Amino acid sequence: MGVVPVDIRMATVDDYDEVFVAFSRIVAAGEGFPQQPPLTRPDFDDYWVAHSSAVSVAHFGGYLVGAYYLKPNFVGRAAHIANAGYFVLAPYRSTGVGRTMVEHSLRQARRLGFDAMQFNLVFESNPARAMYRNLGFEEVGRIPDAVEGEDALVYWRSLEDIEP
Repeated sequence: MGVVPVDIRMATVDDYDEVFVAFSRIVAAGEGFPQQPPLTRPDFDDYWVAHSSAVSVAHFGGYLVGAYYLKPNFVGRAAHIANAGYFVLAPYRSTGVGRTMVEHSLRQARRLGFDAMQFNLVFESNPARAMYRNLGFEEVGRIPDAVEGEDALVYWRSLEDIEP
């Protein structure tokens, strides 16, 4: 499959039900997030919506194919560092959708005033790791046995070179 051209926009309240359903399926399948299934709507709202600076959805042909959130990674004096979480629905993985969303999130984070981005828990088996490195992220830490015996990695990148 070639690169899928997606439309990425800020999510509205009307999008949250669809994002919840998709994300809860990913959690249930154990695909890249540490939440324990079944995911409840209040847990989703707390994780994806309540503390986010932005939530964006990616559509192809009018259908949701992925989403991401941006939020401060830390509070107070360290709130200038963004954190993001992404998911791409299984049929659209390895089609460029994830990369398009990450690139979009970097610009959006810069527009929101963040000057760096950090991913706290990237599973060692995550195929997106090569893409993160290609997009300028550095592996700055390793968490042994983070989830069910699998190591997780911490990635960081400055956003100073990103045009908003």
